[in-house]
Amino acid sequence: MKIDIWSDVACPFCYIGKRHLEAALEQFPHKNDVEVTWHNFELDPNAARDNKEDQYTLLARKYGMSREQAIENTDRVAASGEKAGLAFAFDKVIPTNTFDAHRLIQFAAQHGKQDEMEERLFSAYFMEGKHISNKETLLAIAKELGLDATEVLNSDAYTKEVRKDEADAQSLGIRGVPFFVFDMKYAVSGAQPVDAFTQTLQKVWEEAHPPVELIQTGDKGATCDDGSCTV
Repeated sequence: MKIDIWSDVACPFCYIGKRHLEAALEQFPHKNDVEVTWHNFELDPNAARDNKEDQYTLLARKYGMSREQAIENTDRVAASGEKAGLAFAFDKVIPTNTFDAHRLIQFAAQHGKQDEMEERLFSAYFMEGKHISNKETLLAIAKELGLDATEVLNSDAYTKEVRKDEADAQSLGIRGVPFFVFDMKYAVSGAQPVDAFTQTLQKVWEEAHPPVELIQTGDKGATCDDGSCTV
């Protein structure tokens, strides 16, 4: 089974959705036969790399609410994250452009470390207050995973790959993330509960591996069992 996920590392629901899917996979008896691929999606491609305003001020202006309302909304997201085992630290978050982080994810994928990079960037952004469009920060994160991203971040490497993921999202009608596609047949939008992922995993698996229907016809034919054959 293949699961394709469109996500942005600056999206808290993407992180929550990741945890919910992981929890569902832990309960899934065929988890070793599931391949997960992450795809790039920028919630705000025009976001500035360096903001003088914090998360709450930006949210308040974007959605036409007061700063206090923005804080209340964010606290509710933090509570949802806590239930999934995530300790969001929104006071530390540095809003920024995520394009280079997405290029780094593409680079990590070439070394079999895409999921590890997703996890590390989520944690850096939401828990540690790291500036994830800062080159030195990204180089350090890559180094933690045993990768040298110097050449990547000093060029436009993997730009085409990021843009292709975004174009694919548009062609599929994806307008928000997280967005999960199972075997390119079933879609789950948003950070759905663990049960929703569990049910989808089971349904997709059963459709791809229908049970064998046994039909008894007449007398039993010649068989071999227990190391011997009836002649």
